[in-house]
Amino acid sequence: MRRTTHRTTLALAALTLLAGAGCGTQAGNDGGGADTVSPPPPSSSPSSSSPSSSPSPSPGCTSASELGASDSGATVCLAVGDTVRLSLDGTKGRPWSPVTVAGTGLEPVNSGFVLQPGDANAAYKAVSAGRVELSSSRPLCTTETGKVSCKGIQGWRVTVVITGA
Repeated sequence: MRRTTHRTTLALAALTLLAGAGCGTQAGNDGGGADTVSPPPPSSSPSSSSPSSSPSPSPGCTSASELGASDSGATVCLAVGDTVRLSLDGTKGRPWSPVTVAGTGLEPVNSGFVLQPGDANAAYKAVSAGRVELSSSRPLCTTETGKVSCKGIQGWRVTVVITGA
């Protein structure tokens, strides 16, 4: 009996180490952009504005015209006529979902990029004053067969505030 107990204890210890080492960690950079989990979106909902009024720029607003995975959580301010492009570099095992748009003021335009498996690329032109949430997500761990996986999701979200010309 003693020998069986010893083997069971060793097997449980090895399993615990393997499970703890594989989920929620990432060894190296797989070309997927940021190596951290995105913060949750702000709890306050965007204020609504009438179509004729321009939303006021948000505090901490940047005027970046190109966005990537590291820009998650940012607020970008555009003027009508400006264009914003985004490129989320993913991998075959950790692909980004297509970018979703919630709000008014942006119109999709040709992003002009050749997509690689797992990437999410898009471009939008500011056509009217408004507020838009751009978002995407991807698995935190690989989805490839035979690899350690987990149920975690890495989210990406940027708020775009468009002001009148």
